[in-house]
Amino acid sequence: MSSKVLDRFLEENLGDLKRKGLYNIIDPLQSANGPMITIGGKQLINLSSNNYLGLATDPRLIEAATEATKEFGVGAGAVRTINGTLELHVKLEEKLAQFKHTEAAIAYQSGFNCNMAAISAVMDKEDAILSDELNHASIIDGCRLSRAQIIRFNHSDMDDLRAKAREAKESGKYNKVMVITDGVFSMDGDIANLPDIATIADEFDLITYVDDAHGSGVLGQGAGTVKHFGLSEKIDFQIGTLSKAIGVVGGYVAGKQELIDWLKVRSRPFLFSTSLTPGDVAASIKAIDILMSSTELHDQLWENGDYLKQGLKNMGFDIGESQTPITPCIIGDERKTQEFSKRLYDEGVYAKAIVFPTVQRGTGRVRNMPTAAHSREMLDQALSIYKLVGEEMRII
Repeated sequence: MSSKVLDRFLEENLGDLKRKGLYNIIDPLQSANGPMITIGGKQLINLSSNNYLGLATDPRLIEAATEATKEFGVGAGAVRTINGTLELHVKLEEKLAQFKHTEAAIAYQSGFNCNMAAISAVMDKEDAILSDELNHASIIDGCRLSRAQIIRFNHSDMDDLRAKAREAKESGKYNKVMVITDGVFSMDGDIANLPDIATIADEFDLITYVDDAHGSGVLGQGAGTVKHFGLSEKIDFQIGTLSKAIGVVGGYVAGKQELIDWLKVRSRPFLFSTSLTPGDVAASIKAIDILMSSTELHDQLWENGDYLKQGLKNMGFDIGESQTPITPCIIGDERKTQEFSKRLYDEGVYAKAIVFPTVQRGTGRVRNMPTAAHSREMLDQALSIYKLVGEEMRII
């Protein structure tokens, strides 16, 4: 018999989320996660995937994963420090370091794991972390796990960052101070002011940490936000994911050799979780090879992103201040946002509603993620549906 206390908690809180339009319904796909997807037998234009470059369904990656699985099996069989490190893992890490213009890199099972691993391996209760108020949930959780003092600074506000960095350093209370930011903020599509962050870090001797989950493959001709600004020598931690532009799954930290050596002996997800599968590793290597040999997919992504963004803006949608292909349509009210997303679905566009707690209350939006794999015809059809639903609901 289940706990009455738990039953009451779940009933009250699930009901509250549903009444406020904050309950998220998960839609299982009946197809690959490409530019078109099938849900419940219905074909939809997919504008909700992080598969920026279309590599998740690329035949070259599928072949690489298949061959590696045949040779090495479906799983690595152990944690990295026992005998779960295959030569493939070493090759991936060498390739990642080359890709990110760093001395070395370490691969993890997910991008979320990277932030849980790397922050707590270096920072502790004697330290402080300056964290952008809009940082990703995995950064927030990684900071909490470290037990360091978390000092939030206003989003991309360099005056606030400088003031709080000065206060933290002059207080004399902390052994180390780190500044953490997303490279690209995933809900608004804006880019962190890394040049000024690097300058402030130099001024106050801060450790610099950039989570480039949405920048890798997108900015810097694919190498990411740090390369985009020419700051590869200035940023201590470059965090990335293998599950967005790379199209597979996993994450990595790139930086100096000594940092990577430390993470291999002190970061808990590396020490206590079975390593990435051979197929995932081989597919990731192939994806990085593709990105390093050609900018074709990168350029197509930006062309499609600019086209969709301009079309929505011309109709009168509020697309915020995005500087990347990420294109939010900001509605505001949570229930209206959910209804807008549902009406898009009815007409043939899958664009998920994003509401609190992923974004602040009253800033609900439908987030559009155009990819290199979308055709112009798909984007035109999506825009016509947006116009239809936007006018119907008096959003534009």
